[in-house]
Amino acid sequence: MDQSSDCPITSFPVQPVGNNGTEPSQELCQIEEGLFLGSITEATMKDALKQANVTHILTIASFLPSFPEDFQYKVVNISDSLNTNIAQHFDECFDFIDESKRIGGGVLVHCFMGVSRSVTIVAAYLIKKRHMSLSQALRHVQSRRPQASPNPGFISQLRYFEQKLKEGENAKGQRI
Repeated sequence: MDQSSDCPITSFPVQPVGNNGTEPSQELCQIEEGLFLGSITEATMKDALKQANVTHILTIASFLPSFPEDFQYKVVNISDSLNTNIAQHFDECFDFIDESKRIGGGVLVHCFMGVSRSVTIVAAYLIKKRHMSLSQALRHVQSRRPQASPNPGFISQLRYFEQKLKEGENAKGQRI
């Protein structure tokens, strides 16, 4: 599958609140089937989340769940700083994303702005699960969420993660 090709973006409109329809509606950003990316704003849009069949919310920040009775939550309390070790949380985040898909639901991965922390988790997921390169994963995410921009420390961790996965694949190939 050509990861760089333009593909339709599925969006789920959200009715504007308190603006008499004068502002554009906000939409959930779908990265792939069952995987959405966003900010704290999208994490509080209960109706849109339900409409998109989101069953799980992965918070990559220090926010309390908005609707704990309606969604399964996982909170990874980390800051968006150059020295934060986000990679140590990749596997637990991947498991949470996969669990939502296993039950036929979807997951919203979000941080405060939906720009760095959540994008890093989603890019790492695509690198591991869809065998994309880092550049393919970032292009794919940015084609759906143009403001996506992991901080330089997270980019370094994604490069290292990509390299380790390639080394693991090469080692497996040499044993055959």
